Amino acid sequence: MNQSFSTMKLIRYVVAFVFITSGTMKLLSSELSSVFLNLPLPAPELIMYVIAILEIVCGILLALNKEVKKATIPLLVIILAAILLVKIPILHTGFLQFAFAVRLDIVLL
Repeated sequence: MNQSFSTMKLIRYVVAFVFITSGTMKLLSSELSSVFLNLPLPAPELIMYVIAILEIVCGILLALNKEVKKATIPLLVIILAAILLVKIPILHTGFLQFAFAVRLDIVLL
């Protein structure tokens, strides 16, 4: 039982790290900003900032084991939207390219 608990903690920390890093990079990287600006979204810059802040805040909540169930809902929506908007179009280039691009998203789900 104790082993399982520590494994769950590790998984929670790793997932939190991925989202905190992802949100921070959205705020700091001009390359990621340009990807967002090219997405077919209304007000893509505003949406990018909202998503980045959600990823950071929810990632911190996961790491602290606070409101985990509530924090995972926006993160799931973000992952699903990323798969639909960014990863699914990659299928036109081939399944292996798609599988490589979507691998982290699938693991995080």
